[in-house]
Amino acid sequence: MSALQLLADKLADDVLAAEAELGDDRFYEKIAQVLMAASPTFQEAYITSIRVRLAERRGREYLERALAAKRGLIAEAEAEEETPVDVAGSGH
Repeated sequence: MSALQLLADKLADDVLAAEAELGDDRFYEKIAQVLMAASPTFQEAYITSIRVRLAERRGREYLERALAAKRGLIAEAEAEEETPVDVAGSGH
């Protein structure tokens, strides 16, 4: 990995971590504007690093929701199987 990409990756990690503390989920765009004025090449590498991380985050969230839904369905089915059945027929 080039020095440019290493620096862009580190900055992207730091900016995305800071967004929660700052309460600004678009803070990375402000950084991109600052970088554009200084170095369009670095800004492009940084934006690529941001996009990759955001895409990974979205993909991971989708995976976690899908697994939670599947596991929830399995847990519900198992709970239904374990529910005692009233064989006396009284219903109470």
